[in-house]
Formats: sequence, C-alpha cells, structure tokens
Amino acid sequence: MTSPSSVQRVVAVQTHLGRPEAIAATCEFVRSVTAHGLVVAAETDVAKALQSCSPGIGIIDKDGIDGLEVVVVFGGDGTILKSAEWALTKKVPVLGVNLGHVGFLAELEVSDLPRIVDQVIRRDYVIEKRLVISVELRTDPDGPVTWHSFAVNEVSIEKLSRRRMIEVLAQVDGLPVSRWGCDGLLVSTPTGSTAYAFSAGGPVMWPELEAFLMVPLSAHALFARPLVLGPESEVVVDLVGGEGAVLWCDGRRTVDAPLGSRVTVRRHENYLQVARLSVQPFTNRLVKKFGLSVEGFRTRYGQTLS
Repeated sequence: MTSPSSVQRVVAVQTHLGRPEAIAATCEFVRSVTAHGLVVAAETDVAKALQSCSPGIGIIDKDGIDGLEVVVVFGGDGTILKSAEWALTKKVPVLGVNLGHVGFLAELEVSDLPRIVDQVIRRDYVIEKRLVISVELRTDPDGPVTWHSFAVNEVSIEKLSRRRMIEVLAQVDGLPVSRWGCDGLLVSTPTGSTAYAFSAGGPVMWPELEAFLMVPLSAHALFARPLVLGPESEVVVDLVGGEGAVLWCDGRRTVDAPLGSRVTVRRHENYLQVARLSVQPFTNRLVKKFGLSVEGFRTRYGQTLS
C-alpha cells in the first residue's frame, strides 16, 4: 500500500478496533466517500483491519501528509483522544462518531452516517477550538525537563502507593496556593471538566471557555476546593511528601514521578480542532448525556417549555 497523493482530497479515519460495530461503520463510511473520489487514509493497524471491506486504503505517515482535511473517528471519546496524539500537532480537525457510552467530543451517532458522508464530501462543518495543556516533568526541580506531553482532557498526578497519601505543594503564577496531603491532583481543561474532573467533584465548564481547572483528589485539608484558573496561568506542583507519584495525560501517556519531582502545566501552543456538522449549544450535549430530555422534563415536572 502507498501513501495517498497530496493532489487529491484526503480524509483520514480512526476506529475502535475492539468493537466490530465501529469497524463496520468505518467500512461503510470508507466505501461511501471513496465512491465520490476522496482518498481515505488510516494508520497501519486500522488500515489492515479495514482491508476486508475497503482494499487499497492508504496509510497515514505520522510524519505528516499533505492535504489532509479531517479525521473521522468511530468510537468513543477515548478513540478521539488517541487520534489527538497526531491530529493536534498537524492541526487537523477531528470529527467524532459516538459508539461509546458518555461522549462529549463525539456527539454524532452511527445513524447519522449518511449525513456525515454528505457533509464531509461538501466540507460542510464548523470547527471548535479546544484549549489543550502542556505538561513538563522535572525529577529535580532545578534540573532539565525529563518528560513532557500534552493533555486534551487532564493531567492527573496520582499516588503510587495505596498505603500513603502524597503531599503536594501547588503554586499558581509563581505563588504558593496550598499544600495538600491527598490521593492526587488534577489539572483539567474545559473539555476534560466532564471527565475525570467531574467524577472528582469539579464543576462542568463550557468548552468554549479558556481556563484551567485544578482539583485536589481526596485531600486531607480544610481548604481543598476545585479552583478555576485563567488561561495564561502556570501551575507548578512539587511532590514534597509520600512515596512518589505517577502522571497520566488523558489516561493514555504516563510516567513515574519520584519524590522531589516538579510538574509544570501551562497552555499548549496548539488547539485541538473539533469538527461539528451543526452549531448547537453545549447545553444540548450536556442534557443529552447527564440530564433529562424535554419530554422527560415535562413528564417529571408537568411543565411546558417554551
């Protein structure tokens, strides 16, 4: 198989390889768009899985491909986060088709497939820009960066040992905010506020906001409230007690952080671009995932909504 030509229109696909229904929907999408002259590309493992239904599919070169328009992702938000690992740096929008349970990045359903095909062919979608955070680890606070990554949802600093809490000293913009004995600490984007941070008691933030969210995990302290920070803030977390920690970015990329390490979090230079087929308030997605439908509201409360 060869890489698709840069002179043709190219779209990429990503799919959840552990879900047959995701592979089947991806195959249907590939057949439909290639029938209209588009070239479809995929990473090697996905391309191999799709060969049975779509022979000759291209393979994305992770070092870049000219003319790539959009990545269409079949799965849940986790599959989109996987795609973000290369789509972010290439500044390619991601369009999610939800086959997961609770999806906020992937709002479309498989039943929307004909519409998805039509609007991708016509380039009829809008782009939402999502704030992304950059994460740096120094095992010596005054030493060089020993590991770095990014997070679309959150970076979590979690204790290594079940027996003991970790102690963290959190600074914002060079000033100490608090010292917590805790199970860990999250720094989240607005996108990630409906994920781990939500489960940990943090507020839901509308995704168009440019802000960070800092959430202590099971902190043994009188003051341990989630904090909403400005987009230009820099968060520095020093591991000052305990048996070390482990860092997770989006639950996918991880590294151990020994006692004495310093974690620095700031905004990333790039945004994640999320493609939407229609403009609708985030409230719609929020109600769909966590709340009542309009009919459910009327049934429960006997009220008429305007």
